[in-house]
Amino acid sequence: MMAKGNDVTAMEIDEQNSTAADQIANPKFSVNVLLLLKSAQMQHGLRFGDYARYRRYCTARLRRLYKSLKFTHGRGKYTKRNITLSTVTEVRFLHLVLYAAERAWSHAMEKKTLPDGPNPRQRSYLIGRLRKAVKWATHFQELCSIKGDSRTSLEAEAYASYMKGNLLFEQDQQWDIALKCFKGARAVYEELGKYGDLENQVLCRERVEELEPSIRYCLHKIGESNLQTSELAQIGEMEGPALDLFKAKLEAVMAEARSQQAASMTEFHWLGHRFPISNAKTRVSILKAQELEKDINGPGADSVPAEKKLVIFDKIFAAYNEARSCIRNDLANTGNSENVKDDLSGLDKAIGAVLGERTIERNQLLVRMAKSKLSKVRDDKNEKVTKPEELVRLYDLLLQNTSDLSDLVSSGRDRKPEEVTFAEECELKSSVFRAERCFYLAKSYSLAGKRPEAYALYCRARSLVDTALEKLQSSTNVDQVTIKELKMLYNDCRSNICIEHATGVMEEEKAQKIFQRRFLVEKLLMEKLENYESAVGDPTTKSVPRIVAFPPAFQAVPRNPIVLDLAYNSIEFPSLENRMKKDKKGFISRLWGIKLYTSNLKILAPLLAVKLQKLVKLEFVNFL
Repeated sequence: MMAKGNDVTAMEIDEQNSTAADQIANPKFSVNVLLLLKSAQMQHGLRFGDYARYRRYCTARLRRLYKSLKFTHGRGKYTKRNITLSTVTEVRFLHLVLYAAERAWSHAMEKKTLPDGPNPRQRSYLIGRLRKAVKWATHFQELCSIKGDSRTSLEAEAYASYMKGNLLFEQDQQWDIALKCFKGARAVYEELGKYGDLENQVLCRERVEELEPSIRYCLHKIGESNLQTSELAQIGEMEGPALDLFKAKLEAVMAEARSQQAASMTEFHWLGHRFPISNAKTRVSILKAQELEKDINGPGADSVPAEKKLVIFDKIFAAYNEARSCIRNDLANTGNSENVKDDLSGLDKAIGAVLGERTIERNQLLVRMAKSKLSKVRDDKNEKVTKPEELVRLYDLLLQNTSDLSDLVSSGRDRKPEEVTFAEECELKSSVFRAERCFYLAKSYSLAGKRPEAYALYCRARSLVDTALEKLQSSTNVDQVTIKELKMLYNDCRSNICIEHATGVMEEEKAQKIFQRRFLVEKLLMEKLENYESAVGDPTTKSVPRIVAFPPAFQAVPRNPIVLDLAYNSIEFPSLENRMKKDKKGFISRLWGIKLYTSNLKILAPLLAVKLQKLVKLEFVNFL
């Protein structure tokens, strides 16, 4: 028995040694496929749907991998080198196969997301690239099943199933096999999402949500689901790179459904007018815009977030503008038929008016969003602050929109009662917008500290609200919601008028007190030495210390007295001619000397006179 036990123990040790040796000879590689691809896609273009950029990244990544692994295909002549099980000696070889599949897939998606869609030749190339992606993904699965660990093998299997499902989805064939592939990938990601860190769980959950619309669409095509076109559109509103093929397919389905519905649409109704629509493209564009309008004005419009409504408004504008371009092309190609021209011009006018109405609705939505941010207490410091000036700008746009719409409706000669009523409604809206604009303009002046201007504007806004309320209450179609908002605005104007008046009075009194304290009452330290008061002021404020006036003021300074010799001009001095030396000269020389002396006196006399005047003035000033 002991010998037998020793033999069993020896066999177990040999098995353990052989397993360890196999692990050393054939190591198991780990690749977090979903995390690796998701980070690469988000960092290199797919965050914004730029498949061309992601394809260039995959090409550059493959070039670096081939070079670093020294697995190039020759310098001169191309020599293909296959990646087999014996070739995979490190994890970067698995990366080579994975990025090759991603490059082929991104190239196909680049062709799929062209603005006008792929033409037949591009579609054939697209299918070829998807086949290449399936080939590389299948090869990656085969390598990972042997060279990778269990998690890597599962992720590779899910990736290959997803690629095969994409190919069948694009080919519009074998929907049952495509459904099986998508369900298999979803099951793997659901299982992987139960383990690992939080980031891995989130990524797996996102991929499951991205696969769900494709599964439901496959069920719809097989006939096992009762999904309507509107429900498919709601599914297509999800975001993610895995949904781009589904969205393109869904857009084709929606366009086909609209074309079938547009066949029964022959007229466009607007304000009592009926305009015939002959162009099929115009009908499809108008029908698309009307379907989008139901999402905004329908029964479930209150649950739609404001940001999503703005996106829907942009799509509505694009659809109506497309319809107007088709109408104008028809006008340019129409012959001399006046009736057809009148119908097309009327249809263009009607669609322009509807565009104006939707523009007003969109700007009113922007006003509501701005008001909510203006009055809401902000918890997030990074949230943008709404200023009253932004609301003033929005109300300027609304006034311009109502003015343009009113001019468009009133441009016809024979106006129907519906058009007159519509123009009156535009005028009422304009008066309401004008009152709101004045109110927020007053608020902007109030925040700037301009009390008199704000007070006057609040008074003006109150008078405008009074006028708008009178017009609304006297109209036939009374809008109770607008009347309630105007009454609230009237109360806000009254309260703000009182606040501005009281604040202005308080600020004026405070300014007077500050002026008196600084310049009239407050004395310098040198002037109040007998009182124990601080002249430096509060250390928390930047007030100037009041110690002594600097620079000091000018003071009168006494100077030495000035002595004026007043007796000099009254003294008669004795003659000194008898003491002067006399030169004996001839008669001619004496005559010459006299002439020279008189000429010098004529030259020096003016200079002496000026000098004497200056001396007299200087002495007189010193005397004073």
